[in-house]
Amino acid sequence: MQYIWHHTRHIIDHYKGTLPLTHFLKDYFRKQPRLGSRDRKMISEMVYCWYRGQKAVSGTSDFKQSVLACLLLCGAELPAVKRLYPDEWQAWSGAGMEQRLNFLKKQGISFDEELLTHFTPNLSDGITLSEFRLSLLRQPLMFIRLRAPYEAIAEQLTEKGIPFDHCGNQCLALPNGTKIEDLLPQHSYVVQDASSQSTGNFFRPDAQQHWWDCCCGAGGKSLLLKDAQPHVRLTVSDKRSSIIHNLLQRFERYRLAPPETLMIDVADAGALASSLRQRHFDHIICDVPCSGSGTWSRTPEQLYFFEEKNIPMYADRQKLIAGNAARYLAPGGQLFYITCSVFREENENVVAALLRDGTLLLEEQTLINGTGRRADSMYVAVLRKND
Repeated sequence: MQYIWHHTRHIIDHYKGTLPLTHFLKDYFRKQPRLGSRDRKMISEMVYCWYRGQKAVSGTSDFKQSVLACLLLCGAELPAVKRLYPDEWQAWSGAGMEQRLNFLKKQGISFDEELLTHFTPNLSDGITLSEFRLSLLRQPLMFIRLRAPYEAIAEQLTEKGIPFDHCGNQCLALPNGTKIEDLLPQHSYVVQDASSQSTGNFFRPDAQQHWWDCCCGAGGKSLLLKDAQPHVRLTVSDKRSSIIHNLLQRFERYRLAPPETLMIDVADAGALASSLRQRHFDHIICDVPCSGSGTWSRTPEQLYFFEEKNIPMYADRQKLIAGNAARYLAPGGQLFYITCSVFREENENVVAALLRDGTLLLEEQTLINGTGRRADSMYVAVLRKND
C-alpha cells in the first residue's frame, strides 16, 4: 500500500487551496492513469479526512499515524481504508466518538475540538459552537429532491438495493458516492442538499407573479420555485456566462420553460440601472456569495485555508448586493436573503443593516441547522418592502 501513502502525501504537500479540492483531485487522477477506481476512492477519503481533522490532532509527528487518527476521528466508512488501520485500531473504527477519542488518547494522540476552527467565530442563533465544530468531522449525506412520486422512486431504489432515508416532503438521503444518474431518470430528481431544499418553504409563489433570482448560481432555488409554481414569470441573473449556460441546460433537462436571463453583477448599481431601468419584481431571491461556512463539512479544504479577515469583506459585498437588488422590489414584495453561512456577521448583522433606513421590514429569519441530519446549514431572512 506504499503507493497509496505516496500519492496521499504528494497531494497534501502540493494542494494550496486555490481551487476546489474535488477539481484538484480530478486533475491529479487524470494524470495518474495507473490508479484504479479503488485507489482513487481511498486516496480521496484519506485526503478529505486529513483536511477535516488534522489541525485538531496532536501528539504525533508521524504522517501516517496523523492520517489514521483523522480517519478514525471522521468515522471513515470506506472498507478499503479501514484495512489501513493497525490490528489494535480495527475494533474501534465503528465505535462512538467518545470511545474513539479515548482510544487515541491511549495511543498518545490528543484531540482538541477548539482547534477544528483556527478562530472562534460568532455564530447565528440556532447553532452552537460545539455542534458546528464537531459537524466538520463528518461528510454530509447526499440528498435528492424528488420530482416524481415518492412511491415510484422508492420502489426503483429498493429494487436496486440502494439504501435511503425519507426526510419528509420530497427529500431523500442517500449514501455518499451513490451513482444516482445511473439509477433514476434524470428529470425525476434534483441533487440538492436538504437545507437548500428547505429554503423553498419560504417562497409561497402565486401564478403570474414576477420573480427575480438575482444571484442564481447553478439555479437550485429557481428550480425549487418553478417546481412549486410553474406559472411564475422568472428572471435570473449572474455575472458569469458559464453559470447562465449551465442553468439553462438544467431547465431543459427538467423540461421547464427557460427563464429570462441577464448576465450582470448585482453589486454594480450602475450596470443594474442600465439593465433593469424602471422594472420592479414581485419577489426577489437573493442568495448571496458568502464564506460557505455552512457547507464546510462538505468542503473541509475551504475551512483549512480560510482567513477570518475575509468575513467583513463578504459582509460588505452582501449588503451591497442585497441593497441594490431591493431597489427593484415592488411595494409589498418580499426579498429572500439567503446564505450558506453560519456566521452572524454575514447573516443577522447584514439584515440589521438592510433594515436601517426603514425601506424593508423583517418578517422572519432563521438558521436552518443541518448538523443533526448530516446536511449543510443555511440562513434565510424574509424582508418585505414597505408599501
